[in-house]
Amino acid sequence: MIQKKKKIIKKKSVKKKKSSSSNKPSTDKNILDEIIRVDHAGEYGATRIYDGQIAIFGKDSKIGKTIQHMADQEQEHIEKFNELLVEKRVRPTALLPLWNVAGFALGAGTALMGEKAAMACTVAVEKVIGEHYREQQNLLEEDEKDLKKTIAKFEKDELEHHDIGLEHDAENAPGYKIMTKVIEIGCKTAIAISKKI
Repeated sequence: MIQKKKKIIKKKSVKKKKSSSSNKPSTDKNILDEIIRVDHAGEYGATRIYDGQIAIFGKDSKIGKTIQHMADQEQEHIEKFNELLVEKRVRPTALLPLWNVAGFALGAGTALMGEKAAMACTVAVEKVIGEHYREQQNLLEEDEKDLKKTIAKFEKDELEHHDIGLEHDAENAPGYKIMTKVIEIGCKTAIAISKKI
């Protein structure tokens, strides 16, 4: 009887060892918080850029309908990140009021310069966001498979927007190279700040 108890105890301890050795790496909580915070901020900013452009062009113009298609996808993205903020208990960036105004101003400002300039803005923003999403997927471990899939899908949407911008003659906008470089630097700066603040 004593030998049976020893065998049972041995079996239990072996099971515990197996389960602990099969643990897969998990995503660092600080990295996860930064990813969700910055993506929420970025998607919020994107919705505001498109709001600014639609305010100038109108929803019913040809370009307005194209922009609305992209805005609808951005709205889907922001709604998902709104859910993730709550689900993962992540505080949003304190800079949302700034991104609200800056995003709308960037969208309206480029739209006032014309359709090509508005599309150049899209190309610049979506290039940075696409690269950013690709980098983030490498930071997520097996415990965040669903988030990784979500970010991969959103990356695909952002690259579609980038290509739409190119198809609408973005590269023929006056000062295209300078404008897109300035917007890219602005986006990268906003990303760096929004991760932390």
